[in-house]
This record gives sequence, structure tokens and C-alpha cells, in this order.
Amino acid sequence: MTLLPSRPLGRTGLTVSVLGLGAGRIGESGTTDAEVDHLIGTALDLGVTLVDTARSYGASEERIGRALQGRRGSVVLSTKLGYGVPGVPDWTGPAVVAGIDGALERLRTELIDIVHLHSCPREVLERGEVVDALQRTVRAGKVRVAAYSGEDDALDWAVRSGAFGVVQCSVSLVDQGVLSSAVPAASGRGIGVLAKRPLGNAPWRFDRRPEAPDLAEAWDRFAALGLDPGSLPWDALATRFAAFAPGVSAILLGTANNEHLSRAARAIADGPLPSPALAVIHAAHARVGSGWGGRI
Repeated sequence: MTLLPSRPLGRTGLTVSVLGLGAGRIGESGTTDAEVDHLIGTALDLGVTLVDTARSYGASEERIGRALQGRRGSVVLSTKLGYGVPGVPDWTGPAVVAGIDGALERLRTELIDIVHLHSCPREVLERGEVVDALQRTVRAGKVRVAAYSGEDDALDWAVRSGAFGVVQCSVSLVDQGVLSSAVPAASGRGIGVLAKRPLGNAPWRFDRRPEAPDLAEAWDRFAALGLDPGSLPWDALATRFAAFAPGVSAILLGTANNEHLSRAARAIADGPLPSPALAVIHAAHARVGSGWGGRI
């Protein structure tokens, strides 16, 4: 097994493995508790110390809560919320507070390390109600670090606000824009950066343009870049690009597949991409991708 390197998560006082498990897939109906338990075991064996989930990821929180019984102290636990509480309007203070109480119960823990406002619109952030509610739960000892997950102008506002110790955004070959804006701005303020979608939806796996809008957008961007992976598999190239991007604390690989997680760990063990390869990737983005926005 590969033991992953770790990094400080900004100035939060937390330390996380460079590779984190994005737990959206394990919330799907076809996944069993036994499979989740095996995946968590593989992650821990690899040295993964960060698990990220969300209110909208089906049964993910419940399954993580069961899988981490007896080993909760081994991971930094992150979730995302602000919506989906029965009888409570989305993006209100009560939705945040009740969402955290529900997540604590589902995750079977007394403290959640990181809680993100999940793709909360900028105008809602600016009103202050949900931000204040999240910070109250930090003061109450239910949450260790207040965080924000999102893109574009809302992400920029979150970074500048001083309200969050961690931000989460898309960083990949097809999501490079934040590497010259929000990511260095966050890093300069001591804010931890979690990079979601590090494979950029892996558009190389399709032999024709997919129908799903998010996959189609990734496919179009990937085709426009016109990159050549050389001797590397595409997933290894993409993993190393995102994991070693300046300012990124950790990447979150969304998978329910043990081998996918192990492959990412092996790629990270190979270290950063060579400078000439990075120069080509950045130049391609500068040529065709300067107007691409962030992908939620």
C-alpha cells in the first residue's frame, strides 16, 4: 500500500492527506454497506485521512457514519449542506443549524471537522444569515471549521469575506481558471483549498460526446485543449496536475472503486508533473480556456 503525504489545511490546525475520498458515489442505491466498509478500509490503508460528503449525496452520510464506527478519529470528516431539511426553507439560518444537527446524527459523531455551505449563491452569502448560523455552530462546538464550496463570484466573495477557513472548488485539466484567481487568493489568506473533480469528469473515457450536460462540457473543454499525455495514463496525469497545483491542500477523488483510489495514490507517489508538461497544459488553457467558468 502507498502511504500518502499530508499537508496543513490552511491555518485551520488540521492536517490532511493530499488525497481525500469524495463520498458522493457511495450514497447511490446500488452500493452496499459492505462495499463502503471495504472502500473506507482501503482508504485508511493508503493513508487517506480526509473524507468529504454532502447532504445531497443520497445515503452517503449514513453509510460513512456506520463505516467509521470505531475509527472516527482516523479521518478529518467534511460535509456540505444548507438545503434539504424537511419543513425548513433552503438557505436560511434554521436550515443550516438543523442540517448540522442532522449530519451529526447521520455521521454518528459529536463534532464535524469541516462544514461547507454547498454551492450557496453569492447573494445569500452576502445577506449573512447562513454564514452567521454556520459560525454559531462552530462556537457551539458542533463544527470545527466553517467552509464554503462553490465557484466563480460566490467563491471569490467567500475567499475575501474572512468567514471561512476552507474553500472547495473544481481544479482539473479542464477547470484551471481558479489557479490564477481564487486558489492563490485563498492560499495567501491561510485558507485551506480542497480541489473537487480533480479528473474533470474524466472525459477521455468517452469515445463520443456524452449527452449529460456536465459531461458534455468537460468533453468540449478537453477536446479544445488538445493535450497529449505522453507516456502517462490520463488519470495519472490529471491526478498529479491537481494534487500538486500551487495552493491546493488536497484533492477529493469521487469514487466507490477501490482500484481507482489506489491508482490515484500511486500517481501522487510519483510526485509533481515535470515543468515542461505543466507549461504545455497551462499554455493550452491560456490559448482556449481563459473564458471558462467554474463547474459546480
